Amino acid sequence: QVQLVESGGGLVQPGGSLRLSCAASGGSISVNIMGWYRQAPGNERELVARIFSGGSTYYADSVKGRFTISRDNAKNAVYLQMNSLKPEDTAVYYCNAVWPTPFAWGQGTQVTVSS
Repeated sequence: QVQLVESGGGLVQPGGSLRLSCAASGGSISVNIMGWYRQAPGNERELVARIFSGGSTYYADSVKGRFTISRDNAKNAVYLQMNSLKPEDTAVYYCNAVWPTPFAWGQGTQVTVSS
C-alpha cells in the first residue's frame, strides 16, 4: 500500500513562497494522476492542483498563476511551488491520487500565511 508523506509547510508572510513536497513509498505513483488538496478549518477538503503522468497540469481558479505542481517519477514524488501567498491560502495541504483511486491520506503539512 502506498504511503504519502507531505512536508515543507510553515509560517510565511503574505506575498511569500513555499515549496511543498510529497514523498510516496510502498509503490509507484508514476501512472497516477496526482493532486494537491487543502483543507482550511471549517471547510471541506478541496483539490487545488493536479498533474497527469505525462506532465499536464490543471489548477483551481483560486491558485492559477500562483501555484505550480510538478512531479519526479524517478523519485516517486510530487511538489507544489506556491508563490504570492495570501492569507486565504492558510490550510493543511495534502497530496493524494486523483485517479484511479485515492491512497490512504497522509498527515498533511500546515501552511499559515500571516503577517
